[in-house]
Parts: sequence; structure tokens; C-alpha cells
Amino acid sequence: MNGLPQESFRRLFPLLLPFLALWVLFWVVPLFLGVDLALQNPDSGFAISENREIEYVGLENFERTLGDAKFHKALSNTLKYVLGSVICIIPLAFVLAVALFELPRLYRGILAFCLLIPGLALPGAMSKLFYLFFHGREGALNQYVIIPLGMDPINWMMDPDFIMPSLVMQSVWRWTGVVALFFLCALEGIPSWHFEVAKLEGMKSLSRIRLILVPGVRNLALFVGVFLVVDGVASFSGAYTLLGGSGGMLDSGLLLVTYVYQVAFPGGSGRFDLPGAAAMSLLVAPFVAGFLFLVLRVRLPQAKV
Repeated sequence: MNGLPQESFRRLFPLLLPFLALWVLFWVVPLFLGVDLALQNPDSGFAISENREIEYVGLENFERTLGDAKFHKALSNTLKYVLGSVICIIPLAFVLAVALFELPRLYRGILAFCLLIPGLALPGAMSKLFYLFFHGREGALNQYVIIPLGMDPINWMMDPDFIMPSLVMQSVWRWTGVVALFFLCALEGIPSWHFEVAKLEGMKSLSRIRLILVPGVRNLALFVGVFLVVDGVASFSGAYTLLGGSGGMLDSGLLLVTYVYQVAFPGGSGRFDLPGAAAMSLLVAPFVAGFLFLVLRVRLPQAKV
């Protein structure tokens, strides 16, 4: 064992058994059940019955999924959603964290709590509030921003050009405050002598941000990026609530998990195509896992002050 004597490992191994048991029960077993389901014929019926005969069709469900144009659309939309969320949230959260870092501790704590509220609220409830904010001509954004500026009101949830930006803005609204709090904690962990040296050398604000603050949150930003990617790929309730369970006009807001849900239950494909839904999940999961593995293997250079 690297860095851990064999005798110590033997003592600690029993402590890992509960975790390993839960990991097998809630991850390994469902994975194998999903693989088994993806190989079954969706037309053989899925009613819970002791007399149900299972018919296996090999890789037909995977082939059908790969040829499904709607699956490609959902995959493309999810990629746009994830990239848009990551690109918007991380810089905005960093700016908020720096602004909070410069405030006295009392005001810092109050504002940090306010920023946490969207992330702590139930996604469905926040999506409903967000829907009212963006809803048609009567939405707050149109009434107080778009129309006063002399522009025509935008139907955010019906216009294919604005559905995806609306979903991204919902993600930004929900997670920016939480990520800003993460960054703020990282900034407060920077040793004070860094700032003392910067002050003695007469370092300007932008130089202090570039040489001290940015390196202080760089590794945490990597973790935040991974978190936002996982959340974006698994996003369901927000888009489902905003778009009423559909993908919006021209499927412009159809995300992957929403389409998997539509295929698995009536309303999307019109039948219980659980094998098709399982095949979709299994096709995407290895790519997401591989991406996260590569990201976590990145070694970020340590900043010099």
C-alpha cells in the first residue's frame, strides 16, 4: 500500500465495509440491472408480473438510440446548457466573492446568506418563481427592463432563440451565490502575509487579484467546474417545470434527462420504453465519467507571489 502500512490497512478496512456495502447496493447493482434492462425488448411488456417472459434483443436499443435525431438534439442542448452555465457562473461568482471579501465581516455574512437562498430552495419552487419572472409580456423582465428600454417584449419560454439562454440564466441564478460562497471561503484561507507583502510592494488592485486571489481559488474552481458539469448533465426539475415537461418550441430546451424521462414513461414516446431510456443513460455515462476523470487528473501549477 502506498503511504499506508499493511497492518494499518487491515485495521481500517472493517471501517470501510459499510461504505462498500452501500456502494455495491446503490451503484453497482443498479448499474448491472440497467445493463440488463438495456438489452431487453421494449415490446415484451414491463408490467410487474411473475409470468412475464424477458426477451433479449442484444444491442438493438443502443443502435436505435444512436440513430434517434431527438437524442442527438437533447445531447447537443445539454452540452450547450453545461458550457453556458460553467462559463457564466464561475467568473460571476468569483467577482461576487472578491466584492464580498472586501466588505466588513458583518455585511459579508448577511450578503453571503442572501446569495445562498436560491441554491438552498427546492429546484421546482425556484423554477416556478423564475417562470413568473420570464413569463411572456407580463413577466418582470419584460415589464421592468425590456419594454422601458423601448424594445419589443420577448416571449422567453416560447421563442426557440431564447429558451436555452433562459435555462442557462436559471442555472446562473440558482448556483452563482453558492459558488461565490465557496470562493469566499477559499479567499479567506489565503495566508495574510500574501496581502502584507502585496501592500509593502505597492501592488495595484488588478495585480493583487491576478497574482493572489485568482491562484487562491484556482483549484477550487476546478472542483466547481466538475460540480456544475455533473449538475448540468443531470438537470431535470428546472427545465421540466419551466417547459411543462416538453423540450419547448422545436425542442430548443430539450435536455438529456428530460428526454430520458419522456422515453421511459408515456408522454414522450407514448409507451414504457424503459430499455431505450436505459440505453441512453449507459451511452452517456461513460463519456461523462471519462471527462470527469481527465479533469480531475489535471495538475494545476502553484502560483508564485
